[in-house]
Amino acid sequence: MRISTTSCLCPFLVCLCFIQRCSGASHHVPTKVPSKNQTKLANGETEVHHRPKRGWIWNQFFVLEEHMGPDAQYVGKLHSNSDKGDGSVRYILSGEGAGTIFIIDEVTGDIHATKSLDRERKTHYVLHAQALDRNTEEALEPKSEFIIKVQDINDNAPKFPDGPFVASVPEMSEVGTSVLQVTATDADDPTYGNSARIVYSILQGQPYFSVDPKTGIIRTALANMDREAREHYTVVIQAKDMAGQVGGLSGSTTINITLTDVNDNPPKFPQKNYQLYVPESAQVGKPVGKIKANDEDLGVNADIRYSIINSEGANMFSISADRDTREGIISLKKPLNFERKKTYTLNIEGVNTHVDPRFSYLGSFKDTATLKITVGDVDEAPVFSMDYYIMDVYENSPSGTEVGAVTARDPDSRNSHVRYFLDRKEEGINYFRVDEYSGVIYTTLPLDREDMPWHNITVMASEVDNPSLLSHVPVTVQVLDVNDNPPEIATDEEVIVCESSRPGQVIQTVTAVDKDDFANGQRFSFASPSQLPVNPNFTLKDNEDSTASIIARRRRFSHLTQELYELPIVVWDGGEPLLSGTSTLTLRVCPCQRHGRIRMCQGEAFLSSAGLSTGALIAILLCIVILLAIVVLFITLRRSKKEPLIISEEDIRENVVTYDDEGGGEEDTEAFDIIALRNPAAAEELKFRRDIRPEGRKHCGPPRIHRSPSVELDEVDVHEFIKQKLVEADMDTSVPPYDSLQTYAYEGQGSPTGSISPLDSPGTHSEQDFNYLDDWGPQFQKLAELYGDPESDVTT
Repeated sequence: MRISTTSCLCPFLVCLCFIQRCSGASHHVPTKVPSKNQTKLANGETEVHHRPKRGWIWNQFFVLEEHMGPDAQYVGKLHSNSDKGDGSVRYILSGEGAGTIFIIDEVTGDIHATKSLDRERKTHYVLHAQALDRNTEEALEPKSEFIIKVQDINDNAPKFPDGPFVASVPEMSEVGTSVLQVTATDADDPTYGNSARIVYSILQGQPYFSVDPKTGIIRTALANMDREAREHYTVVIQAKDMAGQVGGLSGSTTINITLTDVNDNPPKFPQKNYQLYVPESAQVGKPVGKIKANDEDLGVNADIRYSIINSEGANMFSISADRDTREGIISLKKPLNFERKKTYTLNIEGVNTHVDPRFSYLGSFKDTATLKITVGDVDEAPVFSMDYYIMDVYENSPSGTEVGAVTARDPDSRNSHVRYFLDRKEEGINYFRVDEYSGVIYTTLPLDREDMPWHNITVMASEVDNPSLLSHVPVTVQVLDVNDNPPEIATDEEVIVCESSRPGQVIQTVTAVDKDDFANGQRFSFASPSQLPVNPNFTLKDNEDSTASIIARRRRFSHLTQELYELPIVVWDGGEPLLSGTSTLTLRVCPCQRHGRIRMCQGEAFLSSAGLSTGALIAILLCIVILLAIVVLFITLRRSKKEPLIISEEDIRENVVTYDDEGGGEEDTEAFDIIALRNPAAAEELKFRRDIRPEGRKHCGPPRIHRSPSVELDEVDVHEFIKQKLVEADMDTSVPPYDSLQTYAYEGQGSPTGSISPLDSPGTHSEQDFNYLDDWGPQFQKLAELYGDPESDVTT
């Protein structure tokens, strides 16, 4: 089979067609020749062997895209060596577009394209050709594959897929500064001809910008482009294929270019001289005016720092920049006074804060202006001569005493008269008044330093012509001390005197207090009252250091004999005039325990060691009372129910109650006195303690012999007494309903000689000195009292 083409449009195809037609079928058309698989017979026929050699010779088919003719476009021709031209061979076509786009003549093998093709959609088609025997439908040749390529023509213009574009470049940039690169695409075949060869050119934007024809890079073409003169530029770039030749297709895009700002403009004040009016009543720290320098730049390039460069203005005023408006805010640093200075001149400078050194050749980026400030006269409130006043006056001074004077004046030029008065809202106004014309302050009541040593008042001043303008000044009045308070003893507590105190021993050191101040209240002297007799128990010693010592004059105080003593003390201060006061101290006698230097009574020591307060003791006592009430209530309920004291499952008919009492020792001589059995009322009258010596019993003669009380009652019949008690027990309804045994111990009538105990036999006193027993401690205190020398106790 051979392939032949007869239609060629491009010059290259025309040459190929010409060469094909001149050479005939000798080059492209296959011919049937004997092969190793065939044998030529005698009659001229050939015998085909089992492995025949394929007779297809293939070339690629080419078809032009975008064919617009009325007839189908001829593509090529298929021919098989088995085709004798008698129509016995039938050609069939299969594959991409077979039967729809491409059709084949079954007899001649001619292929035509019935539709216009677009290479940009599909560049080639793969088809399969086969030759069949028309009669037997047997394949004369195996199915073979071939390709039809769509030949490109220049039918697509270049496009900018990302346009339009936005770009920026700093102003004042040098020529050739790169701005942006644009790229166009062409859908035509870049490997065939110049259909996709693009060249760039600028249609709009000259002479400011240029474009590279090959790369599409846009650059600045004009030097010193100023943003302040023109900020935005529109550039149109064209892309043309066919290498820019005539007949090529083109596309364009727009680039919006903005010049960004650089600091190439210094600040400028619109004018060189300004004027400002400021009243003298303007507050310090508050803005009084503003000034602005213009800068054509933007952002940080237009930031300006303002300053006052002359000392006259800088001492009274300050200036700062507002970040939003870029104005210079002028504020007052010190109060203005029209009477002192009426005008001020300020030299103000504005400087860029971000200077670009590339543009230093343009000059200094700063400017100056002069501001003249005129101070306005305002009617002002009176001004006191001092910011505050401190005065003093002696206490107890009579009403109307002059304390001091305040002075205020009108600061204005007319110098109006001033009127004074006190602020009625303050508490101390009741003690003072002020003269409304002179400003002299007087007392209205006598003052007491001990009650209030300082007074704070506020004096107000106003102009007579304009009372609404007020000024204030604080006045502090100190009350000076005079010696009008007598001294007193510093403590009101009782002084503890130990029973074991010796003559000459310091009981306690006392001090004094005085309500007067240091000058009159810190030097004290002490003495006993001169009109009283000498105290036999205690004496007072002035230590000459504003303290005094209480000294014992005898030994062995007893709290049983006398517990409390009173000691009057006279105290003098060192003031002028000399004042004195008498205080009476209470001295309590206690058996003391030694805890270092601290002495306390035994009862107090117990409470102190337990750490119990008065509230705690009351709570404990209440708890005890409640418990006792519960016990009494419980016993009462048990008796009302007639329940036995002993509960047992057995029937108890007899019960022995035993009282195990060991007695009170040698000193308890009354625990089992038979008198309690005979006559309890009489026994109570005869009871007395034998462990201490009774008061008022003094014996100088021989010892008296005491008879036992039982001897005086020996005539009482104990048997009758016991019978009486038995009857009372039987008649008592509150006792248990069973038998009980009550035993009464009775040792007899006693001895007619009486008691031989030495406690009740005071004889003559021994001449031996037992005073050393006082030093043996609390264990021998009782013995020291029994054998010590008796001394009379004198109470003052």
